[in-house]
Amino acid sequence: MFRRFAVLAIVALSIVSVAAQAPAGWSVRVDRSTSPSDPDNTPNLKFERMGTGFHVTGGPAGVFWNPANTATGNYTVSATFTLTKPSGHTNYYGLVFGGSDLAAANQSYIYFTVAQDGTYLIKHRAGEETHDVKGYTKHASVKTPGADGKSVNALEVRVAGDTISYVVNGTVVHTTPKTGMTAKTDGLVGVRINHLLDVHVDGFAVKKA
Repeated sequence: MFRRFAVLAIVALSIVSVAAQAPAGWSVRVDRSTSPSDPDNTPNLKFERMGTGFHVTGGPAGVFWNPANTATGNYTVSATFTLTKPSGHTNYYGLVFGGSDLAAANQSYIYFTVAQDGTYLIKHRAGEETHDVKGYTKHASVKTPGADGKSVNALEVRVAGDTISYVVNGTVVHTTPKTGMTAKTDGLVGVRINHLLDVHVDGFAVKKA
């Protein structure tokens, strides 16, 4: 019983510690550190409104969502991500969908992300465990940083019938059937930004198909 309470307390602290910095209506769930030397153990995460979007500077890796943003059935979730400068090593950022219990120990969501090395990654998280839907994959549609150190990638997840399409800058880079997925597509939508990144998010939207 005590162990269960301790786990719930850790989850609560991981949300509350940055909640005061979050834009109105948004929540933040940082990844739980597995080692005192892990960068995810640092508290210096900034999540703030900026212009027409919001800006994330890390800090630990985290999931960012507004409880008002849910999607069911056929829908498209999209956003444009600007990596303002490369990180010291490859880290991923992008969209979250099919989320449930994001503030609890049994959190579940699918994430579709890209990185500065021109790869994308699709994974499912259940609690503290993750598994690949599509492992690290290089694709020409994923923009890498230019001479100014910036890269801009527009991501979409399109759920239509039994098909989930993963789109980068207007190009479908991967598809999976809904049938047989270990996670559902109905649920909360948001974004995920890995640690040590500086990313601006604009045009976040959810549209029914």
